[in-house]
Amino acid sequence: MLDVAVIGAGQAGLSAAYHLVRFGFTPYDEVVVLDRNAEPGGAWQHRWDSLTMHDVHGIANLPGVPVPESVGAERANAFVPAYFADYERRFELPVVRPVAVESVLEIDGGFALDTSAGEYSAATLVNATGTWDRPFIPWYPGIETFRGRQLHTADYRGAAELNGQHVLVVGGGASAVQLLAEVSEVATTTWVTRRPPEWRTGVDFTPEYGRQVVARVEERVRAGLPPRSVVSVTGLHLRQQEQAAWDRGVYTRLPMFSRITPDGVEWADGSKQHVDTILWATGFRAELAHLSPLHLREPSGGIRMNGTATAADPRIHLVGYGPSASTIGANRAGFAAARALRDLLAHDQREQVSA
Repeated sequence: MLDVAVIGAGQAGLSAAYHLVRFGFTPYDEVVVLDRNAEPGGAWQHRWDSLTMHDVHGIANLPGVPVPESVGAERANAFVPAYFADYERRFELPVVRPVAVESVLEIDGGFALDTSAGEYSAATLVNATGTWDRPFIPWYPGIETFRGRQLHTADYRGAAELNGQHVLVVGGGASAVQLLAEVSEVATTTWVTRRPPEWRTGVDFTPEYGRQVVARVEERVRAGLPPRSVVSVTGLHLRQQEQAAWDRGVYTRLPMFSRITPDGVEWADGSKQHVDTILWATGFRAELAHLSPLHLREPSGGIRMNGTATAADPRIHLVGYGPSASTIGANRAGFAAARALRDLLAHDQREQVSA
């Protein structure tokens, strides 16, 4: 039986693995990282080709090795995976791939992981599966009747495929702002959100401000509520590369439509808009279905947390969840989870010796 199984090899999973090895866990014998992707890079390898390092909102350094210098024009879906791959090699992290964890069951002394590569068993878990594999598209009346194309940001591959169309962008987050700027250069657009967007102006995103934001997100998961996005706390920021779209009036927002029609959308007042493509920039949900047999969720829908540990079971840590969903937060969470499990397993070993 492994001491620790880390599920996922994105930023949070690699951080946790790095610290676990530094704390003395033997790679492959005592700790492994199970990654469902065939190649290193986490979710970054699946992002659209037109997303460059100039566009991303910042990549935090993995512990021990800074992010290489970027000229800005590099594709993010190549640059970041190359960084992750070098990191795995440099520290000889025990990543096994492709291994998809289908379900986790509690067994005597730990957990049984049913995977695409057979069964693993571990005394403790670090779950770092992120959100990319669970894109969220809300249901609206008529959604199944729409004759155009619907895609989520997870499916988006670049503006060229939308050339000449009328594109409805749904969502009030940073991805919607970025994609509106890009798509509006080749297509006409309509932007709809549930709430009026709140633009962040005159506030520098300092480390102190970042800690305040994380603390507000953490309040929800401590209470067992589903985590909210960081943007829901910080508001939206207009970057220099989006200023031209702002000047063209692209960010004129409309309220949510009441229903979807075969050729577009309709609002409650009867007004209609023809649409060729609906681009759902409606975010993601935490990919935790494999943990369902452990019954961690509260009636409110979230998982109550004590730091990175689940309140229901201190042997299970979630990193890259809630306040640690950002890359900076993921690094800190990886360290916190590794340290807590080191201490927990050492305590268990002392109890066994004394018994």
